[in-house]
Amino acid sequence: MTSVTELSFPNRQSGMDYLSQLPLVNPLLAEQQLIRFLDALLAGPPEPGVLLALLEQARAPICFVEEEMARRYHNKPLVLADEEEACFQQVVSVWRKMGKAYALCARLEEPAHENPQYAGLMAMILHRCLYYTGMIILEHYRARRELPAGIWMELHGYYETAEEWGIAYTPVQDALESSLQATHCAAAYTTLLLIEIASPYSNSVRNLNLIRRWAGLWAPLVSLHALDDDLEVPPYIVELMKDSPLHPCSVADSPGRDARQLDTTRLGLQINHMLSQLRQRITPSQLGLGEETSGHVIELLEHLSRPWSQSASPRKFRRYPSEGVARVALGFEAMHFCVTGQSFEQPDAARAYSREEFDQLFTFRDRADPGQALSIKPQISFPVDEWLVINHSANGFRLARSCAGQKIAHGQLMVVCPHDGEHFLLVYATWLMQEADGGLIVGVATLPGMPQGVGVRYAEKGNAAHQRFVRAFLLPAVPVVREEGSIVLPSGLYQASRVLEVAAGEEVWQLRLKHILQRGVDFDRISYDSL
Repeated sequence: MTSVTELSFPNRQSGMDYLSQLPLVNPLLAEQQLIRFLDALLAGPPEPGVLLALLEQARAPICFVEEEMARRYHNKPLVLADEEEACFQQVVSVWRKMGKAYALCARLEEPAHENPQYAGLMAMILHRCLYYTGMIILEHYRARRELPAGIWMELHGYYETAEEWGIAYTPVQDALESSLQATHCAAAYTTLLLIEIASPYSNSVRNLNLIRRWAGLWAPLVSLHALDDDLEVPPYIVELMKDSPLHPCSVADSPGRDARQLDTTRLGLQINHMLSQLRQRITPSQLGLGEETSGHVIELLEHLSRPWSQSASPRKFRRYPSEGVARVALGFEAMHFCVTGQSFEQPDAARAYSREEFDQLFTFRDRADPGQALSIKPQISFPVDEWLVINHSANGFRLARSCAGQKIAHGQLMVVCPHDGEHFLLVYATWLMQEADGGLIVGVATLPGMPQGVGVRYAEKGNAAHQRFVRAFLLPAVPVVREEGSIVLPSGLYQASRVLEVAAGEEVWQLRLKHILQRGVDFDRISYDSL
């Protein structure tokens, strides 16, 4: 195989021939060949026009291949497995190399102000630098990883260059984003600022992809301005000389000349217009918002309306800094054990031995007393992780731990015994990020009420007695916060109006499932009527 040092593309045709032979049906192999292609361009860049043309030609296959590779670690619990981690690092590496290659185009390009196409050419190069720096940021969000130091400075630097050269709003074509409308450097920059203020670590990958699509679609509606009034301080600013995104501003901050404010007035009107159209039964696909259900799109747009219109979003409950250690357990078996304090046993009418228990009985049958009923009392032990409590509020906690411990997914159900409590509470992960050193930070929201561990099964005539009960949790009604009683089931069990048989200690009763109140990656919280 030809080495990178031997591989070179002195002219456009040689590069086009190489790209035309990419095995796109095999993303892993295609990625390796694309990496060799980029390494060769960086090691021995051809004439600037050729380099730019080859990079433009490579954009579509690289986008396709890297999106396919990223599926290997999207929506995976943290900390990632070694193969998933290697895949993440590889994808980020490709985005970095594309950004470097386009930046090389800008350095090699001779200024030719008499060329009428020069401004458009430089605007396109800077737009691509912004785009691929933004892809590094976006990939960290989708993998729930802490952003690398200096990445916002890189993004600010490219935008500031476009601003200084007077090409921040020069139209640029980007077929990857939209073949129908032009974009510009300011829109590419604004897109990332909008994604960041949408709280990316609290969104699913599905929602993040929608947020990215809408941010790119509507970013041209947002304009950036220098602060021209010392007395009127905008709610949020971005400072081009700081390694930070859009952040709240106050008079005490005394922002400098590098500060910029966003005018999101037209964006707010656009969101309201879209919500009005959706409520009139116009589908999201007809509005160009994606192939999604109207209910999901309305919910997400309502969530985005406050940050994207730069309106303050007051917290429902105040947070208090805390110190202490909370105990956390995952999985329905471990959570049920922690909540009830005892192992889960099938009621006598539904007693059935698992394959493991049957094998144990068969292996040690010579030690069994024929005069006694068969009974297995396995030793129950479930892992319980310890997390440091960063802060807490009336409806949740912010927790941190090192990389050691069980894997955790965004939206996963857990039980937490607070640092200042004795009972386990049901919570679910609403915010999740892995730090640069491998540690995890998770924000969890408590489900209302003190949980009661129960067993449930479908109440079907004739077959009910042969079904095994599965672990579930009952949550009482909490009138103070207007929460009705609910039941928490493992994902996949919910069917509307289905009747469940519930075993709580010696008591067995029935309930009818109503509608879903909350849904996570491994649970559903459902309202019910007692029968």
